[in-house]
Amino acid sequence: MTTSHDGSPTRALPTTDGSLSWSPRLWGTLIVLCTALFLDALDVSMVGVALPSIGTDLKLSTSTLQWVVSGYVLGYGGLLLLGGRAADLLGRRRVFLIALAVFAAASLLGGLVDDGALLIGARFLKGAAAAFTAPAALSIITTTFAEGPARNKALSIFTTCGASGYSLGLVLSGLLTTVGWRWTFLMPVPVALAALALALRLLPRQAREPHRGGYDVAGAVSGTVALLLLVFTVTEAQSVGWASLRTIGSLAAVAALLAAFLLIEQRTAHPLVRLGIFRNSSVARGNLAACLLMGSYAGFQFVVTLYLQRLLGWSALGMGFALLPVGALVALSATKMGAIVDRFGTGRLLVLGAGAMVAGYLFFLRLGPHSGFLTLVLPSMVLLGIGFALFYPSANIAATNGVADEEQGLASGLVNTAMQVGNALVLAVTAAVITTGSHGGTSPADQLAGYRPALVLVSGVAALGLLAVTAGALFDRRRSAARHSVPDYDYPRIGAEAALETGASTVQGRGRV
Repeated sequence: MTTSHDGSPTRALPTTDGSLSWSPRLWGTLIVLCTALFLDALDVSMVGVALPSIGTDLKLSTSTLQWVVSGYVLGYGGLLLLGGRAADLLGRRRVFLIALAVFAAASLLGGLVDDGALLIGARFLKGAAAAFTAPAALSIITTTFAEGPARNKALSIFTTCGASGYSLGLVLSGLLTTVGWRWTFLMPVPVALAALALALRLLPRQAREPHRGGYDVAGAVSGTVALLLLVFTVTEAQSVGWASLRTIGSLAAVAALLAAFLLIEQRTAHPLVRLGIFRNSSVARGNLAACLLMGSYAGFQFVVTLYLQRLLGWSALGMGFALLPVGALVALSATKMGAIVDRFGTGRLLVLGAGAMVAGYLFFLRLGPHSGFLTLVLPSMVLLGIGFALFYPSANIAATNGVADEEQGLASGLVNTAMQVGNALVLAVTAAVITTGSHGGTSPADQLAGYRPALVLVSGVAALGLLAVTAGALFDRRRSAARHSVPDYDYPRIGAEAALETGASTVQGRGRV
């Protein structure tokens, strides 16, 4: 364990007997970072349930009302990459503290405004703040807790808090909305301020190192604008149409911006995203799994929300309790996931988690006009809870393993960006499939005609994720087997081979064939 200038422990390391020794300060640091992620996830789920009340009170049309959610997604998904790199360059502690303060201020503003445009603006600002707190918090964890058992345990607790916050928000919002929708915005304010006060005392200070070289301004602009435009396009495509000139033109602009971004990153001396980071198979697999599996769950939850409330007539609170088993299983597994990852590895857990999620989606395809909680909803949620508990922490661990400390913010921003882009894309396509399948009808038969193909889409996306992580796990197993099957022995290397390697005419050395 290392210590700061005042003697307080700042990094968790294994002891000589292999156990983990965490000080109260380290636990406090982890709790503060978990609180920030908890608030991010809580906010997303709480606002979704409160939308009908917001629309009635502020007299917002349906197209305008969707931007209360989309504004947050736009700020969050579009700026995550920039937020992760800013944490590396400007200091993780500084970025986290400023962004958390902005998050609290935006929450307060959202609870006080009486104008729809101001509310949407507050939501965008809040999403932008979360885009900086999330990767900064994750990179603080990965640089504070040593890679291995300590980091696996910390990341398991961290990701569990995010999943628990989302699930609790579904229930809590139903209770708060009965009092008034503004409380769904105001409730996080004192929690965020308390976390900010603790963060000022507990978060480790980074040693100030001068930044060598320039900042990748061109890459930051092109990459950020591309992500913002992508999230905006897929969100708006639901209302303007996927085949409209506006959507096609926007997607073409996104492709051009991404091409420019990749070209800039290849040629600049100090890139915003070092593309070589994806040569790390663990990082690549973690990001791909995060994009596909998180996207599939976002689409599934959208289908379930409409199915339970519109077709079966459940209340918002009842729907929240129906989805609660997913978060409950994730929370209950939190204390064990670190040890499970240590024993089985992220590759196997990603495969098992993706498989359980695919099974949960396929089971829900049995939905009908009179399906019950025990026969349909609960079994699906249990499968998804198991899958999420295995997949979510494993993806975060895989996406940050083997990455140098100075690029942990980048790695954290990448995996969070992958999740948000997956959410936006799959959710938008899911909504389009539902609309096309139902033909705008409201009868049970019409609604089911939209929900079923949407579930097939969600299952297909998750199956792609399962295929990707399975292929990666098999590749790693073969590579490991090949490495262990090669004998290690001494042998003489003479003649031209030795001369080429060492510049000597005759060399005898130790090598691995």
